[in-house]
Amino acid sequence: MLEGMKVKVGPQFYQYQVGAFEMVPTLLDEYGAKKVLIVHGTISWEKAQPRLNFLQDDRYEFTYHQYTGECSYYGADLIGEIVKKEQIDFVIGVGGGKLTDLVGYAAHKYNVNFGVIPTLSSNCAPWTPLSVMYKESGESEGKSEHFLRQACFFITDPELVIDSPVNYFVAGLADTLAKWYESEAILAQDHLKNEPFLQMAGYTAKLCEEAITRDSAKAIQDMKNQELSDEFVRLSEIIFAVAGLVGGLGDKYARNAAAHAMHDAMSKYIPECHRYLHGEKVAYGIFYQLAIEEKWDVIDQLMPFYQELNLPMSLHQMGIYPEDEAVIDQLVEFIDSKEKVHLIPLPITKEMLKTSIEKLENYIN
Repeated sequence: MLEGMKVKVGPQFYQYQVGAFEMVPTLLDEYGAKKVLIVHGTISWEKAQPRLNFLQDDRYEFTYHQYTGECSYYGADLIGEIVKKEQIDFVIGVGGGKLTDLVGYAAHKYNVNFGVIPTLSSNCAPWTPLSVMYKESGESEGKSEHFLRQACFFITDPELVIDSPVNYFVAGLADTLAKWYESEAILAQDHLKNEPFLQMAGYTAKLCEEAITRDSAKAIQDMKNQELSDEFVRLSEIIFAVAGLVGGLGDKYARNAAAHAMHDAMSKYIPECHRYLHGEKVAYGIFYQLAIEEKWDVIDQLMPFYQELNLPMSLHQMGIYPEDEAVIDQLVEFIDSKEKVHLIPLPITKEMLKTSIEKLENYIN
């Protein structure tokens, strides 16, 4: 029996199908919502708004707030001010990962129910009860806020999701692929492998890996052609929903490890990396974790997939390798400070973490 294990499976209600937005009023009524705050972005909001017929329902009083573009403590407090001033009893976030993270954290902080309407499939942020925090400048705050409250609903329509940038979808595939490579070695340990919820987390992570490596090329092409194929719908659902189950079922043992720690370190200490999407940085992080584990054969197996999706494999390839060695030391210090990295069943040291960066650069380049 694992002490302190926290299972937070997912939103109270989930639906992903054409016409799903018709369900929103029923759910608002379930929670007794009357004064609803809609938090939204810009371009995604322009595409989503015409599909949201419930906004014309005069049973609800809607207030609208365009977020700053970052999931920040400042942005959460802006939402909190509106919640208090307008006596909001429900918040709906319409947008991408940073927006749904922001709404989740603000709802937790200001004690209000919330739902999410994701407009793209780029990560599992809409599903998970945690928010990755940034400064308004885009710099990572270096931590996530993990909270107990989950969304009352997660509803979206594949006709909306397919009309989003393809590069975000590709980044989402990479971010989701990390679920397997970060958790595989951790969950295989003798003291963990017979825990039922961890077993389910492992099975779910493997399901993600198999579907992504098998169907990504077709799903991406179908998205470019605006064709709602089974492959596109399945993989987009895996990215923003099924992937979230991995950490929900497996807690810290299956949420993330060195790949995401490297992402966070890069976001904090290499400002030039901000031009890359979250999943693109995590894609490099997968190779970094595999280098730590010295699984060079797995890197070899993944290379054709990375090349097909044009995913980054090294810092040099991304054009962001730090010239100052002190920055490398900062990355290593940060990564070493993360408990999740030390869950990997290896004797993790700063020297090992630093050497792995160099080994990977040499191997790829």
